[in-house]
Amino acid sequence: MSDILSQSEIEALLNSLSTEGAAGAGANDATSNLRNVGSFEELDSKLGAKANSKSAITYELYDFRRPDKFSREQLRTLQMLHETFARLAATSLSAYLRTPVSIDLISLEQVPYEEYLRSINTSVFTVMSLPPLSGQAVMEMEFQLIFSMIDRLLGGPGRGINRNNLTDIEKPLVRQMVERMFSALKTSWEGIVIVNPGIEAMETSSQFVQIAPPTDIVVTILFEVKVGQSRGAMSMCIPYLVLKPITAKLSAQKWFVNTSRKTNQHSRRNMALQLTNAVVDCSIVLGKCRLQVEDFMKIRPGDTLLLEQKREEPLVMLVANTPKYEVKPGLKKKKLVFSVVNSIDPS
Repeated sequence: MSDILSQSEIEALLNSLSTEGAAGAGANDATSNLRNVGSFEELDSKLGAKANSKSAITYELYDFRRPDKFSREQLRTLQMLHETFARLAATSLSAYLRTPVSIDLISLEQVPYEEYLRSINTSVFTVMSLPPLSGQAVMEMEFQLIFSMIDRLLGGPGRGINRNNLTDIEKPLVRQMVERMFSALKTSWEGIVIVNPGIEAMETSSQFVQIAPPTDIVVTILFEVKVGQSRGAMSMCIPYLVLKPITAKLSAQKWFVNTSRKTNQHSRRNMALQLTNAVVDCSIVLGKCRLQVEDFMKIRPGDTLLLEQKREEPLVMLVANTPKYEVKPGLKKKKLVFSVVNSIDPS
């Protein structure tokens, strides 16, 4: 076989590789340039280089059934917000349930709403509003986790119950725990927007939780909750339309700028004004005495107790159960009054 290509073979090869349609003047020029090619190997090396340059074009798969509404930067900001929420909620529940509580963020992704509902079995769904944002979101917790927390709250060891409904006594207890987590959610979102989460409804079946059309994109945040020795799953679902007004604020750069802003004179003045109108409880300690339980049980109306307080010594004034001032008693008309003598060093 000869290594020299004929004119018809060269033209056929050009037509098969051409991507610009029928050959015109450009094809004739290319044909004239290839007339000097002496072997098939040289032609193949030149055409191979041209083909490799075309194959370098990059592409990205795009699923039109699951369009991405949030950028990676925005999802990262949401993840940071809810990591803060998990930490604050765990601290609040630990004090409320009197047992160690740990909440860890497992994943955060954007999926169609119907896919989120399919991933849930039997749970307690709390439909919540997030004013000033319009729309509704969902907080979901497994029944085993709910019953374990209720058992802890009522003084038990935290055992779960194999049941898929809530009694009239259990529902208010669940609402109290959810409201504590809402307080943590409000605090964690303050860098982006000040929301006031509220409970709209509580359901035990996903078919009654319709906060968005099935094909709408939602952000799902999955948590693992550990209460003592038991553990369970908790998740949040926030539709894209709820977060749409604040998507511009989800930029990590803007978020850090807002959170790192120094307190100026105007904000200090506003804070002082708010503190000025705050109400605090004040009380006066008249004296103390020590009694045995036996004597305490024998106290009757008319009995006299001897206090350790001396008449010439000042009394102690408590502000929010903290000693703040030394005072002396007196009378103004027919009312008992106390004059401040000295302040008490906090140390």
